[in-house]
Amino acid sequence: TDAGASPSATSSSAAPPAAGRPVVAPPLPPGHTLELPGRGTTFVRHAEGPPGAPTLLLLHGWTASADLNWFPEYGPLSEHWNVLAIDHRGHGRGIRSEDRFRLADCADDAAAACAALGIDRVVAVGYSMGGPIAQLLWHRHRDLVEGLVFCATSRNFRGKPGEKLTFRAMGGLSVLARGTPDSWRRRAALRVLAGRTGEGTYGPWALQEYRRGEPHTVIEAGAALGRYSSHEWVHEIDVPTAVVVTELDQIVPPHRQRKLAAAIPGATVHPVQGDHVCCVQGADRFVPVLVDACADVTARLPHR
Repeated sequence: TDAGASPSATSSSAAPPAAGRPVVAPPLPPGHTLELPGRGTTFVRHAEGPPGAPTLLLLHGWTASADLNWFPEYGPLSEHWNVLAIDHRGHGRGIRSEDRFRLADCADDAAAACAALGIDRVVAVGYSMGGPIAQLLWHRHRDLVEGLVFCATSRNFRGKPGEKLTFRAMGGLSVLARGTPDSWRRRAALRVLAGRTGEGTYGPWALQEYRRGEPHTVIEAGAALGRYSSHEWVHEIDVPTAVVVTELDQIVPPHRQRKLAAAIPGATVHPVQGDHVCCVQGADRFVPVLVDACADVTARLPHR
C-alpha cells in the first residue's frame, strides 16, 4: 500500500506534524513496497507514461527520499515517459540492512527493482548522490542502462582540502553513529532538518519524509560519497548522456559538473540557473531543463 500518498499518512518512523500546521502532501504517483529477493524491502513509485515510451529511473540525492527529491518532476516527466523512482537503502522507506552503506549496493538495488517489475531497459536519471549511483548502475548493469541523465553531480565529491576534511570527519561520525541510541540520532537529525524543511506548504510533510530514513545510514552514505570516484572509468560510458548543470550550486561546484560532462563522449550540457536544491525550491526553472535533457537522451536511443 502507498502510505505516503495521503496528506494524513504517517508511519512508525514519521515525525509528528508541526504544532498547529496540517500535514499536506504534494500530488504523488502510485507507490508501493517492493520485495527484492535476497536484498530486502524497498519503496518505489511508478508512473505510467505514453505507450511504448522509454522508462526513466529516478535516483535521488543524499539525505532525501525519492518523493522529497522528485515530487515536482513526477508529473511533467510522466507526460512523456514512464517513470520509476526508488528510495535508496537507509533513506526514506528504502532497504534496511545491518551492512555498511555502499553506493554499489544502491545501484544493485535499483537493478533488482527493475527486474522485479519486468523492466529491462531504463534511462537512469541521477541527482547529486544519485549521480554516482547512476554511474555505477551503468558500470555494473550495462544491459539495463540505455541512457544517462546526470543532475547536480560529479565524478567525485572531495577535491578541495575542506571537502576532504568534511568527509573524513563524516567517516568518523558514521562509526560513532552506530553506537548512539536511535532516539538521540533522530533528535539530532531533526534539529538539522527542521531548518531546511520547516517552511512552506509541504514543510511538515517534508519533515515526515526526512524522518523515515535511518540517521546512522545517512551519515554512512555521506562518508561513502566522500570516498567515491569514477574518474578511472567514466570516460568509457557509451550510451547517450546529458548533464544538467546547476549553475549556482555551492555544494557540487558547476565546474566539477562540467568536468563530468567533458569526460563522457558525446555528453550534452543543459545549464539551469539554480542551486543544489533547485529540483524542489527552483522547480519552475529546473523542470523544463530536466525535460529537455531527458528528451535529448531519449531522442538519441538507437532503437527509438
